[in-house]
Amino acid sequence: MSEVFEGYERQYCELSANLSRKCTSAGILEGEQKKQKVSEIKAGLEDAEALIRKMDLEARSLQPSVKAMLLAKLREYKSDLNNLKNEVKRITSTNANQAARDELLESGMADTLMASADQRSRLLMSTERINQSSERIKESRRTMLETEELGVSILQDLHQQRQSLLHAHNTLHGVDDNIGKSKKILTAMSRRMSRNKWIVGSVIGSLVVAIILILYFKLAH
Repeated sequence: MSEVFEGYERQYCELSANLSRKCTSAGILEGEQKKQKVSEIKAGLEDAEALIRKMDLEARSLQPSVKAMLLAKLREYKSDLNNLKNEVKRITSTNANQAARDELLESGMADTLMASADQRSRLLMSTERINQSSERIKESRRTMLETEELGVSILQDLHQQRQSLLHAHNTLHGVDDNIGKSKKILTAMSRRMSRNKWIVGSVIGSLVVAIILILYFKLAH
């Protein structure tokens, strides 16, 4: 998850808890003290709205898978801020002090504050789950990058082996050509030797016939 979003989120949670405490104390104050406390709360609400806008912009700039989770959290923060605004309206309305005391006596305000506290607890739990999911996503990315590097290394090895095989194939092709040439030369030599044998045999046979004829004519005379 974005570290920038987490920073804004921590600031908002601290500010929201602080504003909730101030609303509780402002409900039992009167006069100038109450006005001063309400002014502080309104200034804090403006800061909270600014933080929510910043979180919204940051969440929308992230990847879709992370953005969806952060926007869901942001809706809860906006709901929490609306609860705080409603508390301020009740405090600043006519006879706010008496109404606040009545609501506290009837546990209305207490229930609202408890709901806000429960909501913040759920938000913190959601934040923890999202952080864990982000860590798993980071780990998956690291694993994917390691797998990609291993794949690239294997492809390089296969390419080198392919080049070696091509070189060996070319070498064997050259050897085959040389063997073919040698076979042709040996065949030609064999044919010449056979032809020479026939020539020598013919010459010898002619000489033998000539000698026989010469001897015959000599003996006949």
